[in-house]
Amino acid sequence: MKIVAVSQRVDTHPERGETRDALDQRLSGFLLAAGLIPVPVPNGLSRQSPDELDHWLAAVSPQAVVLSGGNDIGQYPARDQTESRMLDHARTRNLPVLGICRGMQMLAHWSGSGLKPVTGHVRTRHRLSGLIVSEVNSYHGFALENCPQGFEVMARSEDGEIEAIRHLHLPWQGWMWHPERETAFAAHDIERIQQLFNITNSTQELTG
Repeated sequence: MKIVAVSQRVDTHPERGETRDALDQRLSGFLLAAGLIPVPVPNGLSRQSPDELDHWLAAVSPQAVVLSGGNDIGQYPARDQTESRMLDHARTRNLPVLGICRGMQMLAHWSGSGLKPVTGHVRTRHRLSGLIVSEVNSYHGFALENCPQGFEVMARSEDGEIEAIRHLHLPWQGWMWHPERETAFAAHDIERIQQLFNITNSTQELTG
């Protein structure tokens, strides 16, 4: 099974004086179902020193990266810095990357593109057209202003917003939907991440 470094959302609990990293159990389940071992990346390392996070990533030696959903970009700088360093790490090693919802927005932000507020994309479903034709869930209040440099659009929503992108030269994709939030994981989402992360049939057989 391949090890995948997964970014985490930040949750604050002022009444306890706590700031927590959190990873939805459903996302762990989705990655495990795809034949991956999720390893959550602590956001606190980037506050200590960017070098600390680099050393941690080198020690873990992930074979792929997932940028998870949750939080807005700019809301928690430590998370933004963590994900930026994860992308730097992935780029220098040509590692596959999947950005989910906010994760796709981070791919755009890291590449120099901006975001814009949108309506009608929170707690709903819509159909996609383009290279991906499907019905997906939607939980985002922001959309990409344009396709980031070095990427191409894979899918758009019915109102024309960018819903999926892929890099032209790196094995990177971004999806604005949450595959882990489906009642049952969609087979095409499992197949898509397996293809992106180059998970072979023999690997799946070994993992059951």
